[in-house]
Amino acid sequence: MPDRICSFPPIIDKESRVLVLGTMPGFESLRMQQYYAYGRNDFWRIMLSLFREGESLDYDGRVSMLLRNHIAVWDVLQSCERCSSADSDIKQPHPNAIAELLTEHSGIGAVCFNGKGAAALFRRLVQPHMQRQVQYETLPSTSPAFTMPYQQKLEGWNILSKNF
Repeated sequence: MPDRICSFPPIIDKESRVLVLGTMPGFESLRMQQYYAYGRNDFWRIMLSLFREGESLDYDGRVSMLLRNHIAVWDVLQSCERCSSADSDIKQPHPNAIAELLTEHSGIGAVCFNGKGAAALFRRLVQPHMQRQVQYETLPSTSPAFTMPYQQKLEGWNILSKNF
């Protein structure tokens, strides 16, 4: 029987303008208590490239880099049952309070999904409860399971360097 797992609090501050939503942290992220901790996930590599930061930043430095660039990060799901890190294994999903977060952080004008899985879960579980309009963008998944070449992923994520 799969274990029930829970996501982390959001990375966000009052200056955030874009919210990036994943689905649910993978096992390595849960173990490390850090977003996108699995070394083969391209999220941090892409962020460091987009915002021209040194690759030697530790996790706290990477979080600060996101906030300096007005990027918030969270997951669509607050909890679920899952026996692997694969989104396809998600059972019994329970969403985070994203509608409420966006009401509290009215400066956020765009929600970007880290892959189609996060977008689909958001549409099904959160969007019906949305109280305000924001722009939505589905970006290529940074997961190593999504085999798009890195350069194409980076080009897809380049939208974050625009002002929303």
